[in-house]
Amino acid sequence: MGISRPSRPVLVTTAATAGALLFTTFAPGTATADPTPRPAVREGSPLGADRAAGAPERAAERALGDTGASGLDSGRGRGYPRERKLTVPPENPADKSLKLGLTPYHGIAPKLNALQRVGDRVSVEIAGRSTGGHELYLVTVTAPETAREAARQERMRERIENAPASAAKDKAITSSYKTPVFINNNIHGNEWEGTDAALKLIEKLAKAKDKKSRDLLARHRLYFSVTTNPDGRIAGTRANAGGFDLNRDFITASQPEARAVRRIAIDKQPAVMIDLHGYVNGTLIEPTTPPHGENYEYDLFLKNSYANALGMEAAVNGLGYTEEKDGVLPAVIPFRDQEEGWDDWPPIFTPQYMPFHGAVATHTIEFPMQVNNAAYETQPVAELRRRAAINVDIAGAAMRATLDYTQKHRTSVIADQIEVFRRGATGAEQVPLSEETAPGVPGIGPEDVYTTEFPRAYVIPAGRGQRSATAAARLVDHLLANDVRVERATHGFRLGGRTYAKGSYVVDMHQPKRGLANVMLADGRDISDKVSTMYDISGWSLGRLWGASVDTVRGGGLKGVHARVVHAASDVGHVAPRGDLRLRLDDPREVAALNSLLAKGVTARADGKGGAILPSSARGAAKAAAKKHGVAFDATRAKGREALHRTRVAAAVTPGELFALREMGFDVEPVSTAVLNAGFDWRKADALMVSAGLDRAKLNPAAKSALDAFLAGGGGLVGRGAAGAALNADAGLLAAEPVEGNGDANGVVRVSNAGGTITGGAPGHSFVYSPSWFTDLGPGVRVEQRYGTGDPLLSGHWRATEDGSGGPADAAGRASVVSGSAGGADVVLFGTEPLFRAHPKGLFPQVGRALLSVARS
Repeated sequence: MGISRPSRPVLVTTAATAGALLFTTFAPGTATADPTPRPAVREGSPLGADRAAGAPERAAERALGDTGASGLDSGRGRGYPRERKLTVPPENPADKSLKLGLTPYHGIAPKLNALQRVGDRVSVEIAGRSTGGHELYLVTVTAPETAREAARQERMRERIENAPASAAKDKAITSSYKTPVFINNNIHGNEWEGTDAALKLIEKLAKAKDKKSRDLLARHRLYFSVTTNPDGRIAGTRANAGGFDLNRDFITASQPEARAVRRIAIDKQPAVMIDLHGYVNGTLIEPTTPPHGENYEYDLFLKNSYANALGMEAAVNGLGYTEEKDGVLPAVIPFRDQEEGWDDWPPIFTPQYMPFHGAVATHTIEFPMQVNNAAYETQPVAELRRRAAINVDIAGAAMRATLDYTQKHRTSVIADQIEVFRRGATGAEQVPLSEETAPGVPGIGPEDVYTTEFPRAYVIPAGRGQRSATAAARLVDHLLANDVRVERATHGFRLGGRTYAKGSYVVDMHQPKRGLANVMLADGRDISDKVSTMYDISGWSLGRLWGASVDTVRGGGLKGVHARVVHAASDVGHVAPRGDLRLRLDDPREVAALNSLLAKGVTARADGKGGAILPSSARGAAKAAAKKHGVAFDATRAKGREALHRTRVAAAVTPGELFALREMGFDVEPVSTAVLNAGFDWRKADALMVSAGLDRAKLNPAAKSALDAFLAGGGGLVGRGAAGAALNADAGLLAAEPVEGNGDANGVVRVSNAGGTITGGAPGHSFVYSPSWFTDLGPGVRVEQRYGTGDPLLSGHWRATEDGSGGPADAAGRASVVSGSAGGADVVLFGTEPLFRAHPKGLFPQVGRALLSVARS
């Protein structure tokens, strides 16, 4: 393979969605990565099944209600500093930071208020609010700027992105543009110490009088997200108040905290960023092992990231901590020191998302001394505080080294950022990674080379070419929110051998952020044969999973396309002026619209194809729903079949699934084994959904009897994955034998849909994580969906297990979704993952339709 890296332990996860590493203690107060690969544990599990199911409804409502607008100051007409007196939260003696001797959330605002009064370098903005309602503080540290100079800086920033070819020649940018650096802290709530290191560094810079510090602040803007997850900081949890791992939410941006960081990425355009985490001993400093994200300009990225990593390594090791004295191992750079297992393939992590907005050096930093989880509960307070103090020291060293690197290489860092945007804007080919193209980086081999062929454009058709206008509008708005440029055709046109109607959307891939456009819209790649293990998910295509039709145009020009740039998708809300109405249920917003109408007492019937029929008398209510949800009600002569009713769902599910159910407007009551054993009133539920945290075998006799009575009385069951299939089997319901595939597999898969109520009009692709399928189907069991024949995996990572079973070949052609009636209950079972992390929007309706169809009337 031509690699010169030493063979060191593979970093693997025991919780791919939570990202928790497997640790073995080998020295006092230390932790190291377990070299033995283990199956991934899915999202939500590290919270505990009961807590995952019980994520607060108000938190979900707050996240769903947030429009994505941040509190960031636009900067128009204002210079620096921009002092803002922060409201100080009430003291909270239960804040988990206190035990570690760290700054509690309620102690941050007073410190920032005081620091703003120290000189003229520190400004504070409210970047948004967390899911739990806490303010997100963004601190800017820079030399003072007049309003005129701040406006000049903004013009230069915009030129770098929007006119990169001329920006590269602009001597004013070279000499006077302030290089932006972003330091993100505490995105995992129980990885606390970055916050305290940041506060110390901000204070030092606010007071510094030395020439080096003055020069740093004269030529740079330093941005600090002091705590990106205050909910978790207070509660001592990895996740936010909604149960979400925020460092898995980029690209989807379901949570307001992720949307706030997204806005920082777009508005501040950092050239360098670091993300502070714990706990890996020795201190882990990215760049990563293969596979490397194929949509990056990786030659530019690796050159800077590796050089900065070396500086951070020297700074961390230079603190003088040792294994013998302190339990601290030397720092680790995965690219150099590991073969695989800590990759930068998925764009869901903060440092893997930032390069798409122009960052040319980004890093996850994992400080070494574990203080969370079991250690938090079992270690003496003095030992926890010793460890936390070491972590603060190491985090500070990484921050200072990053500033030193950026200060030393300010001109070349900005030149590389400009080059990223120039390549995108001109449609230039990527530069394959090599020791020549990434000078100073040793050990580059063919296993490190990942590039892609960017298409000329993507088209989201209008009219008959579009699966769902609502889904198309959702996708377009999401692209725009990510700063991807989208145009709308003012005339019909022909492109790539296809004819498109006026109003179709075009994503011209000659644009500065083409990497971000492509990573969202492209199919992705099957990388099963590239590496044996992945740190997290490997496939995520919005083009396949968000419900809109998306066409790829491979070559040619766009001269025949007459279009204008849009800033929002066109309104698709519509109600036919006459006759009965049909509402398609192909998008979560359409399901939400139906649920809102049912809650108001509007009569609706299933149409047998997955849609809903409303009488003409409901036109007024439909108009309000169309406006609120952006959905279309078409005229129909169909009379409909069985009546649809407002469905109350008892849900033993992951946080992402809970969020998705609420996004679709269902009344959801979280349940679990413990909740049912404590006594649950089944009169509050019409259907039960199970995917996590509910084991019928562990129910006490009374709880088991109540559950069985609910099912026998017509209460429906929607099951997903192993937990859903197990409950179905234990309750003696649907005759379908579940087969579990490789638990480490995930990605986008091809499927064939049977049509009808559950999968009628559904996309031809689905998402899997620990995939399963069904065999030995009994009489009356209907196959709603099958995995594609041949190799069903489109993109992602899915291998057979060591004994040769559980791979995509075993799943090919097998039933992935089944339904039927048994024991008085209607049942739907999913072997796919249609609500994963609230991400695959186009798959949500399959679950929504299933719940509506199985609910007791």
